[in-house]
Amino acid sequence: MKTRPEVALRRNGEAFLVGLVLVATLVWVLFPLYWALVTSLKEPTETFRPTFLPFLQFPPTLGNWQDQFRLAGRDILKDLSNSLLVATSSALLALWIGSLAGYALARFSFQVGPIRNHDIASWFLSQVVIPPVVVVIPFFIFMQRLGLLDTHLGLTLAHTTMNLPLATLLMRDTFLGIPVEVEEAALVDGASRWTVLWRVVLPLAAPALVSTGILAFAFSWNEFIYALTLTFERATTIPLLIAGAKMSQGIQFWFVSVRVLLALLPPVLLALSVQRYVVRGLTLGAVR
Repeated sequence: MKTRPEVALRRNGEAFLVGLVLVATLVWVLFPLYWALVTSLKEPTETFRPTFLPFLQFPPTLGNWQDQFRLAGRDILKDLSNSLLVATSSALLALWIGSLAGYALARFSFQVGPIRNHDIASWFLSQVVIPPVVVVIPFFIFMQRLGLLDTHLGLTLAHTTMNLPLATLLMRDTFLGIPVEVEEAALVDGASRWTVLWRVVLPLAAPALVSTGILAFAFSWNEFIYALTLTFERATTIPLLIAGAKMSQGIQFWFVSVRVLLALLPPVLLALSVQRYVVRGLTLGAVR
């Protein structure tokens, strides 16, 4: 039988190891952001040197930021606005349609020949894991025929299609975790199915709605292949602008870092504003 000092020593050792792992993980995650910040403050000739401490190893400068806002300020503002518009619109649209589809799969039984609810859910799952590049050419032809190339609407529809399967599956699991008795009580009191959905079910699923919306927004904000194929001037997004920092003489890392930091601001601010909903929303339908 172990004595109290031995137990305390073991617990302290475990706590130390856990803390060490957490610190190492934090450094691993934050180092790329720190590298981008440091690189944005370097002179171009200093970029390729292994220096990471401003004022100690190199004199910081705001020249890269000034050059970007002076030379590419309009493009940065345009692409950030396009990304914000497309990501927000596609996330809301995917969330709206996905909520209706998820509720239908959770509460109603469908059968078309041998196809049932779980087969439909499996098909949605297959669409989540399919690489976007597989369908980018059909999307291009489809948008070309509709005259939606290089438009916000065309890119929004493509991103909505990309996010819709995941939104449907997440909301389906969320609705399955809400007791049916709550809805039955409202139906007995005379509420219609639509009233039950909008007044009872969706408020209970608010954390999951926020989490699903954040995921859809993030996927749309970071998406590159559809934006590269379906846009070329008016509706280009911020990932294309970041990729455009590669010139004939190579990648201009000092400009890439400035654009990366600017691209990080909107999603980080959005995540911080709704972070209290995220964990609860992602785990709401996990335990039943």
